Amino acid sequence: MLHRPDRSSWPADAPPAPPERVLVIEDSRAQRMMLAALLRRWGHDVVECDSALAALDVACDPSIGLIISDWMMPGLTGPDFCRRLRGMRRDGYAYVILLTSKSEEGALTEGLEAGADDFLTKPVRAPELRARLNAGARIVAMQREVMDKNRLLTDALGEIRTLYAALDQDLEEARRLQQAQMQDRFRRFGPVEVSLWLKASGPIGGDMVGCFPVNDTVIGAFGLDVSGHGVASAMIAARVSGILSAATPDQNIALTRMEDGSLRPLSPDMAAARLNKMILSEIRSDRYFTLCLGFLNLCTGRMRMVQAGHPHPLVLRADGRVETVGEGGLPIGLVREAVYSSFDVGLGSGDRMLIYSDGLTECVNAEGETLDEDGLARLVAEHADLRGPAFLGALEDGLARFAGTDTLGDDASVVVIDYVGPDRTG
Repeated sequence: MLHRPDRSSWPADAPPAPPERVLVIEDSRAQRMMLAALLRRWGHDVVECDSALAALDVACDPSIGLIISDWMMPGLTGPDFCRRLRGMRRDGYAYVILLTSKSEEGALTEGLEAGADDFLTKPVRAPELRARLNAGARIVAMQREVMDKNRLLTDALGEIRTLYAALDQDLEEARRLQQAQMQDRFRRFGPVEVSLWLKASGPIGGDMVGCFPVNDTVIGAFGLDVSGHGVASAMIAARVSGILSAATPDQNIALTRMEDGSLRPLSPDMAAARLNKMILSEIRSDRYFTLCLGFLNLCTGRMRMVQAGHPHPLVLRADGRVETVGEGGLPIGLVREAVYSSFDVGLGSGDRMLIYSDGLTECVNAEGETLDEDGLARLVAEHADLRGPAFLGALEDGLARFAGTDTLGDDASVVVIDYVGPDRTG
């Protein structure tokens, strides 16, 4: 029963913060009415039920945050009600206070295990009831706040996933566009075959390779590697690749048009200097890139090149010897006063040149060892009998075997130039 203290001992009329909707489950009509009246006096919205079985349907209402239930009732007991309640799918938590005349430790343990949150011993004293209700209301309010924040987080996560899906779609389109810049991965120019290979470490990368005809007797080939990874590097790589494109030869920074209308290559060191000046003045970024650019005379096999921070080109001679060529040099876009120098390489019949990025030589295996230049030279020599796409396929497989995975840690690219014409290396 509810203990009737003097009114002077009742708590103040100000409602607890925050007031809650309370479900009262009591088979005694008098006790139920007395509890309901007291709760309404404190500002709560009260729902009454005379049995635990009927209360189960009412308890599904998520607006009910507090439940006061008698322990001993016909049909379902208070602990039985708690078990059923905790087994229900319910939006939000309900804080349950059991009213009981039991004080044994075993009985209280049973109630807690059934899902009750608190107990009040009969006869119930109003100050104690109100204090426990306030504690429960605070817990329910905090739980609702957590749920609201979880909903906000879920909504935000949904928006982020939508944005990521759109970003993935954009990156996939960017990847296709990047690959489209290498539409002709295998081309033949008279006595020369040129093969291109590009593999990004992510959706898109900062490496790019290409080749372009200059005139009937000269072709150009290049490999570049922009610092960093991702979209910014890929955009710079695409920009520079476009500048060295055959699609708009009059805008190719490495070419010049003669008075008779024919195109001629600039000296590679001059082309590198032009690129350096352009990058530093037009592309305001802390990115820079390495470059290897060369012009091959199809008739003589003589290739004039510039190396701007790019790895030393590798030449596999027809007799199986492997050479590295080049004079080093500063990357493009790093130092405004950088000076570049050209050098010549002679290719004979059956010789092969590789212009590659450091993604190959810095390929790492499970032991943390890098492939390095010697490992790449062995890999190239191992597949000397293959040409074109077949050679590149074998090279890619060799990298994957060394790394133990198809995924490389850095962007990687290769230009393979096979000179199949007459021997003119002298």
